[in-house]
Amino acid sequence: MPPETAPDIGPGFGSGAMFDRIARRYDLLNRVISFGFDKGWRRKLVTALECSGAARVLDVASGTADVALDIIKALPEAHVTGLDPSRGMLEVGQRKAADRSLQKQVELVVGDAQQMPFENDRFDAACISFGIRNVPDRLQGLREMARVTKPGGKVVVLELSEPRGGVLAPFARFHVHHVVPRLGALLSGAAEYRYLQRSIAAFPAPDVFAQLMQQAGLEQVRFERLTMGVAFLHVGSVPA
Repeated sequence: MPPETAPDIGPGFGSGAMFDRIARRYDLLNRVISFGFDKGWRRKLVTALECSGAARVLDVASGTADVALDIIKALPEAHVTGLDPSRGMLEVGQRKAADRSLQKQVELVVGDAQQMPFENDRFDAACISFGIRNVPDRLQGLREMARVTKPGGKVVVLELSEPRGGVLAPFARFHVHHVVPRLGALLSGAAEYRYLQRSIAAFPAPDVFAQLMQQAGLEQVRFERLTMGVAFLHVGSVPA
């Protein structure tokens, strides 16, 4: 399977419709399944954007807007545009933004990461968290993120990974293969969370994905291993 292609696991999996079905419990599931580590991972993502002041940031696969709200928390003058194919997820995000009176700073848009409805060089930085593995053509998704980001801006990818080395790797793999799908199905009442385990297992190794980011036209590409390799933070710059 080419590294830029998402796994073909079944009709509807990885689509907006799939996430519509689990939208209401998505945040709870993330907290439980990641043992709360996802909050710290998102803080690292926000720092890696290297933005300040009234920056305009694109959050791809924005979902329930956790990352968008974290960006505003760190950068109170910023404006974040969230893009996601799931209306159900974005509706949850809209309510969270409204509860914080941030509707003017957080704009959520239904759309496709492979064909974004934005002009070139619109954003100071772009990010995607736990979503690039669901993009059918990952290379095209990365190219689109680079296209809409200003020269010199950062493109940051936070993604789950199947641990491949280290003493605790077998335990982490057991968690991904067995605990994640069963716990997800139990809490959400949906078997869709089995897709999570399969898509993580099919995702390329960090060095291979770094090459894909370079192929998309990004430079100064680097990645950071998080929590025993359960997740990786990938960072690249749009050529100036």
